[in-house]
Amino acid sequence: MGLRRSLDEFFSGDAAGGVFLIVSAVLALMVANSSLAGEYHGMLETYFSVLLNGEGLSKPLILWINDGLMAVFFFLVGLELKREILEGKLKRPRDVVLPGLAAVGGMVVPAAIYVAFNYGNPETIRGWAIPAATDIAFALGILALVGSRVPASLKIFLLTLAILDDMGAIVIIALFYTAELKVDYLLLAMIPMAVMMFLNHRRIHRVAPILLLGVVMWVFVLKSGVHATLAGVLTAFFIPLKDRYGKSPLHSLEDGLSPYVFFLIVPIFAFANAGVVLKGIGTEELFASLTSGIALGLFAGKILGVLGVTWLMVKLKWARLPHGATWTHMLGVASLAGIGFTMSLFIGTLSFTSVTYMNEVRLGVLGGSLISAIFGYAILRFAPSSAVGTAEDVQTPMVHPTGH
Repeated sequence: MGLRRSLDEFFSGDAAGGVFLIVSAVLALMVANSSLAGEYHGMLETYFSVLLNGEGLSKPLILWINDGLMAVFFFLVGLELKREILEGKLKRPRDVVLPGLAAVGGMVVPAAIYVAFNYGNPETIRGWAIPAATDIAFALGILALVGSRVPASLKIFLLTLAILDDMGAIVIIALFYTAELKVDYLLLAMIPMAVMMFLNHRRIHRVAPILLLGVVMWVFVLKSGVHATLAGVLTAFFIPLKDRYGKSPLHSLEDGLSPYVFFLIVPIFAFANAGVVLKGIGTEELFASLTSGIALGLFAGKILGVLGVTWLMVKLKWARLPHGATWTHMLGVASLAGIGFTMSLFIGTLSFTSVTYMNEVRLGVLGGSLISAIFGYAILRFAPSSAVGTAEDVQTPMVHPTGH
């Protein structure tokens, strides 16, 4: 019973999702630099096809993961966003102002740093959005390791910032990472979307029809040139918050799906995309403009953007620091926002197809995220605890165990 209780506590804690990500990333690094490297890359390049009368989808495994499994990840993000907008932390505008503007600063400044390093290079400038992202599972996982030394209000601040960061990343992908647009497929995607809208309006109890229509829309969106993961977000917004019987299909689906996403789908993505080939890496690769722009964008850019905007808002008396938090705490949280891992790697796969560039992307993302995690943890671990409030000092909303 003791082991079972310990396992239950681990899997229900905020750190669990981050631990699985770390293990997956380390495994990817080990395999990519071992005698199994050929099998690893060969497996990811293996083609899988779903065809009907010769027509359909034929993609390597890595794209099925990045376009298919990550659509499920974005579906969960969409469920979370809808819940937060309708009844959570994004419902009241006044609660969103400080973390919202901090999120904007935490996207603009890292992107600016990346552009400064890659200005004039038309091949690498496309990755400007890579350091703008925050990995919510990793960031909350590190924050959970600090324990009660930080006020509960900081978790709410970081969670809200990361949610809004996800919204910004979705908009960026839609606007700037769309391939050649095929309007006919986009128009076809409107048909299942219209039916889903009708079913949502009717507040149906069973969500299977909406999910099946979402898969159809995903195929059409993929064929249209718009990145298919956006179909996951759109489908989520048509899941009813309340059905005609007063139950919540959205809550049920979010709670049921979260463990599979954070303990299976995201680790698979990490394993498939974090395999940096270290052989032959020298100072030229470590300090390449692409690597440096991402690493410094994540670490320095997030701190300057998040902390700078927060300081300005408080200085102008437009907002107050989270309850019980000091500026030292805010420095630590701003650093944790620089853990970009999942979303940064994902945007990297949209930006580059070159093996060389993707290796530099992985180096920059892993390096910047690692430095941000270590620095943020150290700052929060040794921050003065005199101003720390307890969980009872704030109205802490219900948060999913994995941070969503």
